[in-house]
Amino acid sequence: MRLIFCLLMLVAASLPGQQPPAIPERKLETLLLMPEPKAMRGPYSLALAQAQQTVFTCYKESPGSPAGVEAYTEQTFSRLGLSVESFAARARSAADKRLLQIRPELIKGEDGRIAYAVYRGDSPLYATLLLAPSLPKIFAELFGQEIWAVSPDRHSLYVFPARADLLQDFAEDLAERYTTDPYAASCEVFALKSGAEPRVVASFVVKE
Repeated sequence: MRLIFCLLMLVAASLPGQQPPAIPERKLETLLLMPEPKAMRGPYSLALAQAQQTVFTCYKESPGSPAGVEAYTEQTFSRLGLSVESFAARARSAADKRLLQIRPELIKGEDGRIAYAVYRGDSPLYATLLLAPSLPKIFAELFGQEIWAVSPDRHSLYVFPARADLLQDFAEDLAERYTTDPYAASCEVFALKSGAEPRVVASFVVKE
């Protein structure tokens, strides 16, 4: 299909006075529920999943921001006509749509079996997939009905089986990512299960 589209563009470009069809720009995301350290809490932040060190804040994409996203201000949020709770519900649905469009990287352990999965890249939106309702369904067959998810920074989301011994092997690396990244997300481990509210089961950074 992609080849056909490219050929059509070349044909159109070769015709006198014809311009190749414009590729529509991706619509910016305006419903982002971003996990971030509790110290960053603002007026449009929620404490969810029994989190002690993490809040989820209302964000939107912003190409003009160095981070690519920005938190809503009182003025910009009021224009939405939503409560923070309604925003959060819509943001979860929006995260679900993004989640279904990308594939994770599956990492094998020394035994040759898949140890964990990770979504990561340049986009600052990966951490917002943490509360996507479909996330546990996607990994149910691979890891079981309950999974543990971690987003140490905005550019990554790690998915593990619900096994403390396995996660312990990665705790040091996750802690380093969280403490050294200028856009840290969460130092807590979230247990996710279809039909149940997320809950925090551990932290890989000792609270001072």
